[in-house]
Amino acid sequence: MAGANDKTRFLREGLFAKYVVSLVGLVVFVLAVNGAMETWISYRATKTQLTGGLEDKTQAAARRIEQSISELERQISWVTRASQDTLEKRRADYAQLLHQVSVVNQLFQLNGDGREVLRVSRQSTTTGGNADLSRDMRFTDTVARGVSYAPAWFSDRTPFMSISVAHSGFNAGVTVAEIDLGFLSDFLSDAQVGKAAFAYVVDPRGRVLATSARGPDVGKDLSKLPQVAAAISPGGAPETSGTDFNGHEVLSAASTVPKLGWNVMFEQPTTQALTPIRDQLVRIALLIGMGLMVAILAGTLLARRMIIPITALRDGAHKLGEGDFSHRIDVHTSDELEDLAGQFNRMATQLQETYSNLETKVEERTRDLAQSNHELKVLEEVGRAVSSSLDLNAVLPTIAARAIEITHADAVLIYGYDAETRRFNLVEAGGIDRSAEGAHVTIDEGENILSDAARSGEPIALADLEQAAGQPLRDAAIAAGFHSVLVVPLVDQQGTLGALVVLRRAGGEFAGSLIGLMRTFANQAVLAMRNARLFTEVDHKSHALEAAHETVRAQADKLRVQTEQLKDWNKSLEERVRTQLGEIERIRKLERFLAPQVAQLIASSDSPEGLLTSQRREVTVVFCDLRGFTAFTEATEPEEAMNVLREYHAALGKLIFKYEGTLDKYAGDGVMILFNAPIQFEDHTQRAVKMAVEMRDTIGPLTERWRNRGHSLGFGIGIALGYATLGQVGFEQRLEYAAIGSVTNLASRLCSEAKPNQIVVSRRVYGMVEPWVEARALDDLQLKGFNHPVLAMEILSLREEVENVVDAAAAAARRRG
Repeated sequence: MAGANDKTRFLREGLFAKYVVSLVGLVVFVLAVNGAMETWISYRATKTQLTGGLEDKTQAAARRIEQSISELERQISWVTRASQDTLEKRRADYAQLLHQVSVVNQLFQLNGDGREVLRVSRQSTTTGGNADLSRDMRFTDTVARGVSYAPAWFSDRTPFMSISVAHSGFNAGVTVAEIDLGFLSDFLSDAQVGKAAFAYVVDPRGRVLATSARGPDVGKDLSKLPQVAAAISPGGAPETSGTDFNGHEVLSAASTVPKLGWNVMFEQPTTQALTPIRDQLVRIALLIGMGLMVAILAGTLLARRMIIPITALRDGAHKLGEGDFSHRIDVHTSDELEDLAGQFNRMATQLQETYSNLETKVEERTRDLAQSNHELKVLEEVGRAVSSSLDLNAVLPTIAARAIEITHADAVLIYGYDAETRRFNLVEAGGIDRSAEGAHVTIDEGENILSDAARSGEPIALADLEQAAGQPLRDAAIAAGFHSVLVVPLVDQQGTLGALVVLRRAGGEFAGSLIGLMRTFANQAVLAMRNARLFTEVDHKSHALEAAHETVRAQADKLRVQTEQLKDWNKSLEERVRTQLGEIERIRKLERFLAPQVAQLIASSDSPEGLLTSQRREVTVVFCDLRGFTAFTEATEPEEAMNVLREYHAALGKLIFKYEGTLDKYAGDGVMILFNAPIQFEDHTQRAVKMAVEMRDTIGPLTERWRNRGHSLGFGIGIALGYATLGQVGFEQRLEYAAIGSVTNLASRLCSEAKPNQIVVSRRVYGMVEPWVEARALDDLQLKGFNHPVLAMEILSLREEVENVVDAAAAAARRRG
């Protein structure tokens, strides 16, 4: 007895110590984690706030610098006026610009061949220098782009750059202005940078172009600093921390001046920025000390109150483990321990009930097992009947009787399906008068439950025949007192053989196990019916073979005579087969890259290869794609992007075939269609324009549905008319019909200029369809790859006349095809 008391005391004291230590440890852990999280969050918030402020300042400074450079470009472009056609006028303009803009150090003019003809500075004016700068980037880039910015350079630690602007007119020359970049430091004053921070501007090579009062020296190379290296690297993400030019850690922010490739850097020393974090760590240490004392006191009191109910729970669990399910644990603590005691008590009650009901459940399981055994015996009997006889009149009654027995149904009907008359005929009935007349005896294939089950291959159950209006079985079944029906189709790989119908007088759903069992009966019935049909067919064929034997013997001599004729016919047939195979292979090659109607027309032509040989012809080219598709694919899952493309291509494909266009190629969202190639149409331009209008009207609702799904996509079309070289390109395993010429590039460039839901056409296309469309003129377009501005129109809508003309032409083309 004393040993038991010592054990209880030991357990109580051990549990007491565990609770106190656990509570104290938990409080200290929570306070420490909370302090660490607050410190980390404060650190991140402070760092984010400081870097955010620095980023705002860098972006503002970068915008001001870019605006200043743009203003200089505008002022310099003033001296490139075409009206100043003499050197003296140009010199006067240069002198006036030097007087008005102090940051311009000097200007010089290059003629159309890249040779210097005039140089003006504040100290001197030089004419006819004739220096050859035709290969200088300041001349070549300006001629190509209209404006260029040369990289910065240093003279006596003073940064300079040049801005070059092309003169108006053809081969008119270039004006180059040298700019003193000392004015950049005005954008980095202490009032704009702040007391604790400093700022500087670096060029793409990391050299300092301008700096604030506390920043690095102008001209110093900072490309080795991590934040500068990240800023000037192509595609690099800006660093929010790094080291300054003195090796101290700093918070950093960078912003790019897009036109020049410069980077504006704002930095603040980390030691100054994170001073509030140190103060917070001291407060957290004091809070942990106070929490530790409170936790020790609270843990001592709480542990003492928990020992008594835990002991009661332990004793109660011990008695339950010994099988005393009548014992109940009495704990009243109004907390989780009382809930746990209640769960033990409920568990004891459930165990008592489980033991009392166990015998009943065993009896139920025994009955279920006996039922399953009976079902297996019935299925075995049906299987023996099917395998022992080919007579349906002997097999089907057994199946019907055993189905009624095992399912406890009131009646079973077996229907056979006659494929010639397309009817279900009643061949066996159990539990119902088979000789009774009615609509259920012969049921035509159509909209009824037997046909539905045969088409789906799955059983169909009706819990209430009163609701099955229009079913041929309904009236006869209800008149006989049946209220629910299960139809199991009799089908195999060769087709429909009939249906197995189970009828019950009681309404209600059929159990899933019963439906599965009837599937097995249906399979046995299918096997019996198929064997019987095969036996009948074999019997008929044996009689036919006996009758034909004499005929074959009589015709043997005649066949020997015809053998020689067959040899000659075989030779002729081989030649015809080779010809047909060549024709089929030719059609397959055509269908790789042509619309079906075009492929058929070429295949039926007397000289189809001529349609695909290289030739020059006037064609209308339609190019269309989706606006914003690249950004959409970057932000969207591939599966959703493929769904959008499938909807998009399906909508376009119908219209391309409708207007008999030739799909040249498609890549992603870009699609190019040819008209008048390889099949010629007199109205090919009208066809192309009407197809484009209908595409715009069709894709418009699609883009609305995409927008409802969160995708911002638009649809643009470009149409051009011109001559192109047409023919096959590719290799033997992959051929395509393609068009080569500037007209395809023009259609692509016009499509790129089109805004969402806009059709942009060349003036030549508009001239062909002007009587039938509503359009408006667009500003002359500067297109890549075209030296001169391109005249373009926007097609707004079709007039009614063009629709009638194009429809009539399409109908005539179909009649010709």
